[in-house]
Amino acid sequence: MIARRRETWAAYGFLSPWIVGFLVFLAGPMVASLVLSFTDYDVLTSTDLVGGENYRMLLADPKVRTSLANTMFYTVLHVPLTMAVALGLAMLLARAGRRSAGFFRTIFYLPTITPKVAVGVLFLLLFNGQVGLINEVLGWVGITGPDWTSDGSWIKPGIVLMSAWSLGSTVIIYLAALQNVPRDLYEAAEMDGASPWARFRAVTVPMISGALFFTLIINTISSLQTFDEVYTAFFGSANQQTYGNDAALFYVIYLFQQAFQFLHMGYASALAWLLFLIIMLITLVQVGLSRRFVYYESE
Repeated sequence: MIARRRETWAAYGFLSPWIVGFLVFLAGPMVASLVLSFTDYDVLTSTDLVGGENYRMLLADPKVRTSLANTMFYTVLHVPLTMAVALGLAMLLARAGRRSAGFFRTIFYLPTITPKVAVGVLFLLLFNGQVGLINEVLGWVGITGPDWTSDGSWIKPGIVLMSAWSLGSTVIIYLAALQNVPRDLYEAAEMDGASPWARFRAVTVPMISGALFFTLIINTISSLQTFDEVYTAFFGSANQQTYGNDAALFYVIYLFQQAFQFLHMGYASALAWLLFLIIMLITLVQVGLSRRFVYYESE
């Protein structure tokens, strides 16, 4: 009994850095933001309790609806595109030799560690409607490129293309999953006369469905919280001419503006909790659907 208690206290000792970090940097700020969401707090003056007024305001705020619509539109385009392109690249890497696969794994992953601010600046250089490289390349084949950074109907598709720059981590996850698919399953399917598409649909997808499900959740959560690249490209001090363009107004950007530009900390906290509830609801739906589509070999 004494030895077991010692082991328990030793375990708590090893866990204590994480527990302290969780309480101080995650749970504590979450509770504080929940309390602030029921107040009128601007940092500079005294805090006034306003009850549910902030939540009533955000339900009537047209900017909230606009930013949510932009964010959802981006997520619906970005997540499937990223997963499809990453899976295609991973399948190509799985067929490559060991040396070349290692080289391309590095190449694909490098953009993931590129600073987000640099990606936002690069977006302005590549997608500039007049002198950008993307439109210049399109011009080589006789296509007149759109004004990616100023035309409201092309801003979000341009951002989706920009975000494809950092799909390297998804590629690596899919490659690891593909390498764990038993070869004998492919051999058996080929002996039964299955076509490449049939082998992909009946063998590859079920066997890597766990990885697909994981990246679906991670990429969805990340897309709903998109901020750095878009803020740098459209709302930074170096690009003031598109500052008022609502086509690039994503939810977290609007939350940031309310908190740190207008100092509406209480309202921003309410916005943050709305986003938390939306992400939790979407994740619960995805988890529920996964029970029908995700195959685990242990089952």
